[in-house]
Amino acid sequence: MKRVLSGIRATGRLHLGNYLGAVKGMLELQDPPAGGQEYETFYMVADVHTITTPYNIEELRKNRREVIIDYLAAGLDPKKSIIFQQSEVPEHLELAFYFSSVITIARMQHLPTFKEKVTQHPDNATMALLNYPVLMASDILIYKAGLVPVGIDQEPHLEVARVIANNMNSKFGTDFPEPIRFATKGEYVPSLTGEGKMSKTVEGSYINLTDDLETIKSKVAKLPTDSGKGVMPEGKPERGSAIGTVLSFVELFLGKSKAEQYKKMYTGEGIRYGDLKQELSNSIYEELKPLQEKRKELENNPEYVDKVIKEGAEKARMAAQETLKEVREKMGLS
Repeated sequence: MKRVLSGIRATGRLHLGNYLGAVKGMLELQDPPAGGQEYETFYMVADVHTITTPYNIEELRKNRREVIIDYLAAGLDPKKSIIFQQSEVPEHLELAFYFSSVITIARMQHLPTFKEKVTQHPDNATMALLNYPVLMASDILIYKAGLVPVGIDQEPHLEVARVIANNMNSKFGTDFPEPIRFATKGEYVPSLTGEGKMSKTVEGSYINLTDDLETIKSKVAKLPTDSGKGVMPEGKPERGSAIGTVLSFVELFLGKSKAEQYKKMYTGEGIRYGDLKQELSNSIYEELKPLQEKRKELENNPEYVDKVIKEGAEKARMAAQETLKEVREKMGLS
């Protein structure tokens, strides 16, 4: 059975961007349609990746558990998927060091994601940040996963994983797959500010999966708008125009036909943004409501969450140790 690996950093509770861009893909692969390809799915909380940029220790301790609860509330099932915390499987870190011997510093320094993070945190351009894609390659390849449900912004990192897999295979005779991205319809969820994508690190840009209806209404109300009438921009309008950003959310939560309807209104009689935002807020909340109800049940059952974390780490380590043993032998270290 082919394997899948994905993970989300422990920088806070999950938001709509995480849910649509990653978790929805995780669920599709965990629960394929009848007769569809079945996968062995590994889903982690990337708590080690979290320390590559400035962080608060107590928040990290809290958030790594919160993400597990969000996973379970969204529908990830420990009977079907291996759900674990990255730091509980130290084999990831050992394999990352071995991988660092087959990729150059220059390749890492030229990654757009590295340059972006250095700009954001100029005083924290650490080796951990530079090695982020190498550790990500280890996360994926230690389970020999060929499919990775992540957002489109992670594609440069997946390319590094493919290069590392090829280099290891040609140099040491390993059999690592070349991982590819599993895309979802929410692979790019725009920020509520209208600039860039939704991100936990940008205040005011996201809706948490735990937000109630009034909070969602308040956040959606702040979406940038224009006069409500005009010519639709060409290309990918969600990246740079008010109407494009709004219609991206409409398509995600109200469907393509509704988005087309609003497009015609925009180029014709005009849009009443107040009505649109009300409808959009209600639709977002209706999708999140079942998750929130499940989350309350999980919060009241900490023993179950502890059990999921413990058993997930044990299962993940068993699989990781098999790969690590093979790599040590191939590299002459065993």
